[in-house]
Amino acid sequence: MAGLGDPFLPPALGAALGQWLSQLAALEGAAANTVEAYRRDVTRYLKFLVAHRGGAEGLAAVARTSQSDLRAWMAEERGRGLSARSLARALSAVKGFTAWAADRSGADAATVLSARAPKFRRKLPRPLTEDGAGAILAEIGADAREDWIAARDTAIATLLYGLGLRISEALSLTGADHPLPGVLRITGKGGKTRLVPVIPAAAQAVAGYVALCPFDLAPEAPLFRGARGGPVNPRLIQAAMERARLRLGLPATATPHALRHSFATHLLSAGGDLRAIQELLGHASLSTTQAYTAVDAARLMEVYEKAHPRA
Repeated sequence: MAGLGDPFLPPALGAALGQWLSQLAALEGAAANTVEAYRRDVTRYLKFLVAHRGGAEGLAAVARTSQSDLRAWMAEERGRGLSARSLARALSAVKGFTAWAADRSGADAATVLSARAPKFRRKLPRPLTEDGAGAILAEIGADAREDWIAARDTAIATLLYGLGLRISEALSLTGADHPLPGVLRITGKGGKTRLVPVIPAAAQAVAGYVALCPFDLAPEAPLFRGARGGPVNPRLIQAAMERARLRLGLPATATPHALRHSFATHLLSAGGDLRAIQELLGHASLSTTQAYTAVDAARLMEVYEKAHPRA
């Protein structure tokens, strides 16, 4: 694990950080990007403590970090240009590591664990309109070099919009998932599983891709393949989406993840239940799903302002 052997980080802390990160990945199912972000955040924090206190630190000392030390670290992070959102994420990582350290050392970590994150305004999801989403599905494969690649990109985009999948979830499907069942079991963030109904358009799009795909789609192998037969790199879909949105004149926010946002927003606009949408998206907290209610309200206000004679 990164952190081991760092000349500015005591070996014992580097080893402890490596153990914690390994636990996050192996036992809690944290994504690789999440683990890497936590590694960077906690490493900077530990380096700060060592420099700030002028010496090596053990797990118990880290867990008992004072309020003044914590404030000094946060001030330094803001001083180097870290946004409130990024600092809140870093503090979350620090709390996670501190709780782990306290559990192993028996120290009281109440000061760190009770620290408040800086306030920041959460960005609202940027969905496409219904017409925009439909146009993307029709256009995303238009410039593909081969018909089967066009069908592949269309099938993936249809899964994102039609089922609300993350791109990583769509690309994790295997040959065993075809033909798509009426209800698909998806393993999402943190290893959490959910059941997602499969709409006919999605099943048909995947079937159309499978019929054209030149590779043997074995049950244990990836369902979606690259040009040479390996797993599809998410960047290929991102690039195809970017080319499609440029041809259609859609904004830069029209990304693959925007199709998932569109799935949730359009369901909500049509009267979908917020709890049901939470389950379909695989959100651990309802507050995450509630962001879509703000999107819906903002869109209603936009219509009101354009159409009402007294607006």
